[in-house]
Amino acid sequence: MYDPGHRAMDKVVATQPSMLQQIAMAGAAAIFTVIFTHPIDLVKTRIQVSKEYATLGIFGSGKHIASKDGVFGLYSGINAACLREASYTSIRMGLYEPWKIAFGCTTPENTTFLKKFAAGSISGALGSIAGNPFDVLKTRLMTAEDAAKRSIVSVAKELHTAQGVLGFYRGIDSNIARAMVLNGTMMACYDTSKEIVIKLTRLSNSQLATQFLSAIVAGFCITCTVSPFDMVRTRLMNQPSDTKIYNNVIDCCAKLVKNEGLSTLWRGFMPIWMRFAPTTTMQLVIFEQFRVLMGMQPI
Repeated sequence: MYDPGHRAMDKVVATQPSMLQQIAMAGAAAIFTVIFTHPIDLVKTRIQVSKEYATLGIFGSGKHIASKDGVFGLYSGINAACLREASYTSIRMGLYEPWKIAFGCTTPENTTFLKKFAAGSISGALGSIAGNPFDVLKTRLMTAEDAAKRSIVSVAKELHTAQGVLGFYRGIDSNIARAMVLNGTMMACYDTSKEIVIKLTRLSNSQLATQFLSAIVAGFCITCTVSPFDMVRTRLMNQPSDTKIYNNVIDCCAKLVKNEGLSTLWRGFMPIWMRFAPTTTMQLVIFEQFRVLMGMQPI
């Protein structure tokens, strides 16, 4: 019979991985994942910043990019994406459990959805601050028409010359907000979904099927809550180096709704979901499997 207290007690009694171990495992899982999901992310970003790509749709945009820049054109900005995952995702996933424990989530009675969401949000915000420079470079490389011919170094130099160090933190407010909503939703929904899956199916916490089903649910929930933040962040980060179109998150959101309609905030929903579904599933499942291989308890 399923005992909800057993899962929590396992976490308390078992030797917990160190903070650095969790960050390292999360980073490795994220980098491995981005190699497979980057083309989807690139298409999603192009659709968000260009009405031409929005008209072409997911598959039309992918075909257009491949025919223009070659298959490797779909991997424009992959170096910046890997650096982003090594900094941002490693922290937002790696610090979730330490923050959850800090909030007193050691028994089922003390573990609420709100506390899980708060733990995910705080770790997401910290990861976002660390990864923002690489996020800016990744976005610029993915949206540049000559991206296949540009290097991360040349884009970084260009940005630094035009805006200084602060240029690398353009859109930091929207990025932090997005990261808090994304990671809070992802980790809280995943953690809670696992409890439900275990109760309904009698599967164990460490089984791949449990993790897979729970990650799919988390991926869909993320898409619903994060799409507007993703759009605003992309627009803020993709502003011309010498021009400031949007002043902040609120200004950007207001101008998007006024000029392009409310539905613009969810433009690219399908490619976002197509990215989040495999990304969330792969990141969480690989992270969990790393923990099992290291003799640690799953999340």
